[in-house]
Amino acid sequence: MTDIQVLGNKDTRSGFGDGLLELAKTNPNVVALCADLTGSLKMNGFEKEAPERFFQIGIAEANMIGMAAGMTVGGKIPYTGTFANFSTGRVYDQIRQSVAYSKKNVKICASHAGLTLGEDGATHQILEDIGMMKMLPNMTVIVPCDYNQTKQATIAIADFEGPVYLRFGRPVMPIFVKDDAKFIIGKADTILEGKDVTIIACGHLVWKSIEAAKILEEKGISVELINMHTIKPLDKAAILKSVAKTRCVVTAEEHMINGGLGDSVAQVLIQNDLVPQEFVGVNDTFGESGDPMELLAKYNIDTPNIVEAALKVIQRKK
Repeated sequence: MTDIQVLGNKDTRSGFGDGLLELAKTNPNVVALCADLTGSLKMNGFEKEAPERFFQIGIAEANMIGMAAGMTVGGKIPYTGTFANFSTGRVYDQIRQSVAYSKKNVKICASHAGLTLGEDGATHQILEDIGMMKMLPNMTVIVPCDYNQTKQATIAIADFEGPVYLRFGRPVMPIFVKDDAKFIIGKADTILEGKDVTIIACGHLVWKSIEAAKILEEKGISVELINMHTIKPLDKAAILKSVAKTRCVVTAEEHMINGGLGDSVAQVLIQNDLVPQEFVGVNDTFGESGDPMELLAKYNIDTPNIVEAALKVIQRKK
């Protein structure tokens, strides 16, 4: 296994903030709307750089989505910002009717997703949002893995015509995507090439899968690791190419098993190449308040769980 270089440590929400700041300088059509969480979403830079294009909506998320949809009619590219729970669950009707159904060019940017929101607890730790958003027609769903990729994705979606859901998080995590990497919507990144098991992950679980791959290598197991940063449209070709070689797959995500990345991969396999699959994800439960990394361990979506799933799925190969 080729060692993956760690370039630093930073939270993915800062990647969003820095990408948005670059857009403030380079794309005059980009506007930013925030629901009273400017600091948490790292949108301060955009507000300072382009105050005339920044709109503080307050705790009125439904209004924010409606305003964003309206702004697209005039050719603007609105980026909305709040916590993932408020970006989806609180405003699902507005997103469905005013954005997805109408094919409006709104970029719904959602921070503090999943268990790693930590101490704020179950009411804020949404684990259903990927499923909610991927089921909407016309919606593109992106879950980048580190600071650099979140910055790259934030910039890339400005040139993409149509609704986008961009999901990122709060904790500081290792940076391993090169800062000059090109982000291509719908095109998965193969981080490691291997022959014994495919691991497909998104978001923070990509780093956890890198850790798992190192442990598995010490056991003599060769891992092919795919960073599936775009959940919809899914890179089916990358999945099928990999499993044709490894003949088994593990999916890993900071999300419910029901409705997430794993479900999407399973649909591809059952229709094309039915190989064994194991799921690493939250299993039909809400979270709780706690330290982010301790929560990953408690809810069985940490590095050892990915290792265990890989060993199990290898045993299931015919």
